[in-house]
Amino acid sequence: MKEKKVNDKKRTFLLITIPMVALFFLFNTLPLIRGFIYSFTNFRGYGEYDWVGLRNYIDLFTDARVGKSYLFTVKYALACTILSNVISLILALGLNSRIKGKSILRGIYFIPNVLGSLVVGYIFGFFFTYILPAVGQKLGIGFLSSSMLAGTGTAWIAIVIVGAWQAIATNTIIFISGLQTVPEDVYEAGAIDGATGWQRFWKLTFPLIIPFFTINMVLSMKNFLMVFDQIMALTKGGPSQSTESISYLIYQNGMSGGQFGFQSANAFVFFVVIVAISVAQMRFMNKKEEQL
Repeated sequence: MKEKKVNDKKRTFLLITIPMVALFFLFNTLPLIRGFIYSFTNFRGYGEYDWVGLRNYIDLFTDARVGKSYLFTVKYALACTILSNVISLILALGLNSRIKGKSILRGIYFIPNVLGSLVVGYIFGFFFTYILPAVGQKLGIGFLSSSMLAGTGTAWIAIVIVGAWQAIATNTIIFISGLQTVPEDVYEAGAIDGATGWQRFWKLTFPLIIPFFTINMVLSMKNFLMVFDQIMALTKGGPSQSTESISYLIYQNGMSGGQFGFQSANAFVFFVVIVAISVAQMRFMNKKEEQL
């Protein structure tokens, strides 16, 4: 009887798992393998193609546009990761405290995450293009009198604001989850020792929530490195390709620019870069956890 139950469980497990594995392979692994193969060709996305070996990978390191997109993407990801996590942690500390209406506030701050990235991008595009310049002109503030999206030095700031604003909700939830795991006994013991304010946070709270901080930092960096929707909605890589992210460049030149093979090589290198950064972050943060 027990053997039959075990066999039934195994069968059910296989019935659930096999279709999911098949779908994952079909829509994730197979395209990755095909893309890797195309990276060794001069495939334009249609028609015939020839093998070119490592030429695409060599050209990547001499292409100024690719280098510029990597610099912008890393700069954007670092700025957004730091900004979103600092604000999220402050919000989480506030929403986890004993304040009135915190349930309603938690629902309100989560709204940005419910909206689609493209929708948010178009809304902010209207705000940066029309509303903010009008306010700047009325108040006589020079740098706000024109659209932030029109300047090469300010467009990336506008995209950082949008990206961080939308990411704050998820990060805050993770931080709140971490804060709720901290036992009250810790704070009571800290109060006896005279820990208050900043000392209470740095010496008691932060060491106990650092695993959640690690999760947020790794996921944030990975997601921001893959930025696409905000670029598509706000600037389309402009002005003068100053906000062209790697994902947008791969899409733009790979799908409609006749560089499918070249951008497949770019995509594979980008995949390796993201994995390397994530592993480096995990190792660094794990060392910090051990020290604390």
